[in-house]
Amino acid sequence: MIRTGSPRTIDVAERRARLSARHHLAPAHHAVAVVEVARDLVALHATDPATVYLAAAARLQAPTIRAVERALYDDRTLVRLLGMRRTMFVVPIELVPIVHAACTRAIAATERRRLVGHIEEGGLVPAGEGGAWLDRVGEATVAALEARGEALATELVAAVPELASEIHVGGDSKWAQTQRVSNRVLSVLAADERIVRGRPRGSWTSTQYRWAPMSRWLGPGPDGAELRVAEAQAVLARHWLARFGPGTLADLRWWTGWTITATRAALAAVGAVEVDLGDDGSAGGGAGGTGWVLPDDVDPVARGEPAATLLPALDPTPMGWSDRDWYLGGHRAALFDRSGNVGPTVWWDGRIVGGWAQRRSGEVVVRLLEDPGAEAARAVEAAAHQLTGWLGPARVTPKFHTPLERELMD
Repeated sequence: MIRTGSPRTIDVAERRARLSARHHLAPAHHAVAVVEVARDLVALHATDPATVYLAAAARLQAPTIRAVERALYDDRTLVRLLGMRRTMFVVPIELVPIVHAACTRAIAATERRRLVGHIEEGGLVPAGEGGAWLDRVGEATVAALEARGEALATELVAAVPELASEIHVGGDSKWAQTQRVSNRVLSVLAADERIVRGRPRGSWTSTQYRWAPMSRWLGPGPDGAELRVAEAQAVLARHWLARFGPGTLADLRWWTGWTITATRAALAAVGAVEVDLGDDGSAGGGAGGTGWVLPDDVDPVARGEPAATLLPALDPTPMGWSDRDWYLGGHRAALFDRSGNVGPTVWWDGRIVGGWAQRRSGEVVVRLLEDPGAEAARAVEAAAHQLTGWLGPARVTPKFHTPLERELMD
């Protein structure tokens, strides 16, 4: 990290201008291809499958469901994997080995240890034999997938009967439950990059996926296991700063899930430059303090034409920083659930001004949480009408609900 005697100030207005342009929120900056959107946001949240489609559609010149499906399942330029903060993401194929080395490899090791412990504690095998059992069943599962090309979890259970085994987790606590081991085994294999989530069983909003061997799905490629963790973390930090900078140390640490030591090392490795985040003194203004940008990203960015955008729950833009007041204002209680998940949001000129929901009728309804002016209000209503038409008969039901969304759904 490079500290200067008098760092340049990048205030709230300029941060919002950067966000609007670099995150493709303004029509003048809309992207041509789905993979361009993913690259410029580093990764798309994929815990809720609809997020991937809606996040891309909000930023494309000509958004279609088919365009996203083609990138994911035909061209395979995007890959769904477990990544930062043990969260499901869709990332460009070239970032798969980077994310795996920087984040997923450590997650995979933790998940394996946890599953082995549960296998033994649940009485499936004697103590000390859980690792061997998991290796044997994992190899059989990959072999079954290699033979089929792709398969649903239920089909793999039929081919590898051990996947139907059940384990009791949680002891005598209130969280205790009995689980079928199949999903846990498949998740560990996916985190190890042995298998990958392919096409969904149903529509684009389905949460059930077919599995495929990573080698047959993507073909031969760079071996992410050969990348050093520190090297991969520096690359990932550079990508994040290029699209989300300026950001604080806390922002990058939260977004990646790294330790503070690893985060500092990554910022130093890319030569991040200190900037003053300032504070415009208005409601919802920035908290000030020190931010970081890439060394070639210190030039001023001019404000563009304001635009209204409706972003989905868990969109990567509102989930891109931990310090959010400079674009979120005082709307956290209405738009986030208790676990820190953001719901559907309404944006104007680089900041959040409200939220939205899709009712059972299919209508997209909005509520402004502040007064952005008559022009903005008209643009927001037009955007809601456009999204209603784009969704058509599809119904998007988030996996969680925020206070404002619950109100709009009534």
